[in-house]
Amino acid sequence: MTYTRIELLGTIFFALAVIHTFLVGKILAWSHHYPKNSFRSNILHLLGEIEAVFAIWAALFMSVYIALEGWSSAIEYQNSLNFLEPFFIFAIMVVCSTRPILTFARQGILAVSTGIQKILRTPAVLTDLFVVLTLGPLSGSFITEPAAMTVTAFMLNSMLQKQSNKLIYGLIAVLFVNVSIGGALTPFAAPPILMVAAKWNWDFAFVLSHFGWKSAIAVVVNAIGLVLIFRREFQESCVDLKEVAQRLASSQAEIPWKVIFVHLLFLFGIVATAHHQNAFLGIFLLFLGVASVTHRYHDSLRLKESLLVSMFLGGIIQFGAFQKWWLAPLLGKMEDIVLFKGAVLLTAITDNAALTYLGSQVEGLSEASQYALVAGAIAGGGLTIIANAPNAAGYSILSHKFPGGLKPLNLLIAAVVPTAVAIFCLWVL
Repeated sequence: MTYTRIELLGTIFFALAVIHTFLVGKILAWSHHYPKNSFRSNILHLLGEIEAVFAIWAALFMSVYIALEGWSSAIEYQNSLNFLEPFFIFAIMVVCSTRPILTFARQGILAVSTGIQKILRTPAVLTDLFVVLTLGPLSGSFITEPAAMTVTAFMLNSMLQKQSNKLIYGLIAVLFVNVSIGGALTPFAAPPILMVAAKWNWDFAFVLSHFGWKSAIAVVVNAIGLVLIFRREFQESCVDLKEVAQRLASSQAEIPWKVIFVHLLFLFGIVATAHHQNAFLGIFLLFLGVASVTHRYHDSLRLKESLLVSMFLGGIIQFGAFQKWWLAPLLGKMEDIVLFKGAVLLTAITDNAALTYLGSQVEGLSEASQYALVAGAIAGGGLTIIANAPNAAGYSILSHKFPGGLKPLNLLIAAVVPTAVAIFCLWVL
């Protein structure tokens, strides 16, 4: 296992950033010991924002990089990085968080939920939650995982009126796990599969037959399990989607179908060009112009929140190349079952798309090992906020439900059961 000085430093700074994510709750609480808006309070508050963690450590690392390797080398390294995913998530979060898109999604989910209620006579709130936690994540296989995460998180946010720690951590854990595996029905939506599909010749039929149906079962089981376990809490803490729609209708202007249709065109245009940065950014800029004309049918665009999520992902990408020296040899030496388990654990501290990309660089991986790597990566995508890129978007939307900030250890514990369901479905079935 050989490495350069800068690679070792890159791994050390990355490890410090990961440790920092587990301390954000304590840092945020510490900031409250100082007068509001004082210098110390603001600094600690910034250090306690989980979206800022990797960007802060990436900036510190690049300062060291410049000092050791020089400005030209640092610029050359920056030019070698691909920031397509952060840009895409920024654009898709802004578009999917608009009222026309959310209204369309709410009406579609409500129609399915109403049909189930009539057939099975199930409570409205619980049925709505089940449909949101299944159709939302599974739609990620077609509209991409970041879009599915954004829409699903907003649906849950509108329904959840009050919550306990156990409830909100259980909910966000199932959301993260289901979105991570829900994009596995197609080869072009889930980043961990997208990274290897072309190189390993995985087409639609292969992904659906090897990953898709198993992932769909896990998504349904996780949703049913969460709803049943917390059924009383959900009925006391949530309102159904019909009530959400009625509340919004009484306080907001009715949205013409033409406005909804135009927004859907922009959404599908960005999704269709998701792998072509200049194309989807051009469409997004045009969308911003249209949004200014249709502002009557919008709440404020979530530009700040989307930028924070993009900054978070950009920081992770900054460190990605410096993990290859230890990660690739490690993956290459593992047997299939060990590789599967190792991928589940490694994705908790390394973005699962980066993990599968590095695995694809290992020559001679058998078909069984290829499956083990990707299955483990998507199964472990809900363990931490950094395990799967869309997780940061989901947390950003639901962050105000965590008064003291999200505690990564609590998320890890809450995600154990839904992750175990995903592991069973992807490895045993």
